[in-house]
Amino acid sequence: MSLEVHTGPTPNGWKITIMLEELKEAGVELPEINVHTVDLSGHQYTEEYIAINPNQKLPTLVHNGRSIIESCAILQYLGETFPSHLFPTNERRWDVIPWLYWQSANIGPVFGNKLSYTRYITDATDKQKAHPMERFGKEALRLVSVIDYQLTKHAYLCGSQYTVADIATWCWVRSYKWAKVDITTKPRVVEWVNRIRGRPGVERGISFGVPKDEIDKFSKERRRQYKKGGDGVASNKSLRSDL
Repeated sequence: MSLEVHTGPTPNGWKITIMLEELKEAGVELPEINVHTVDLSGHQYTEEYIAINPNQKLPTLVHNGRSIIESCAILQYLGETFPSHLFPTNERRWDVIPWLYWQSANIGPVFGNKLSYTRYITDATDKQKAHPMERFGKEALRLVSVIDYQLTKHAYLCGSQYTVADIATWCWVRSYKWAKVDITTKPRVVEWVNRIRGRPGVERGISFGVPKDEIDKFSKERRRQYKKGGDGVASNKSLRSDL
């Protein structure tokens, strides 16, 4: 059966489109792929979407009648269902799985919060934002130093081979300028970011939902759109206490 991918042009969304393109690069034969864009202005709250993702977030994968939520779980599912070097199936998978969880528990939330307070949240004063900005900024830098430590031992996050852990982590770290997290004090991390960006599968994966000339640098108009959309998502006014 086809792979039904419900996603959008966000770090978590790009994880999946990159993974699919990297599987193609690895020579894996995939079924038909149908990508459905999730409009975060409200589509995620529709009954149709809640039926496949009760958490109302993106991305979501539907395959063989099974709905899978959470980007890193989707990466693991794709890695196990379509075996390649991206997700080892032998004992070495335990070199990869912890770092996949590390990304979802650390890099994503911290970089996401730093980005929100830096770019999106407007219903708080600068004084109110000062503490979370400092907290998430320092923690983001600490996490970058963890990546740097790993890169002193091998070329990629969890070994000598590029894996789903690199895909998941890279999708957030690549936005360091947008989030104003200065990774340039760690040249190994910058080189890792650039090396992964040069992969053809990554090029195609991050092209989803963004014009080719804006893959690496947003236009002023797109920055304005993202800021407006991000403010809508990040604002306390948009928070729900029920489905």
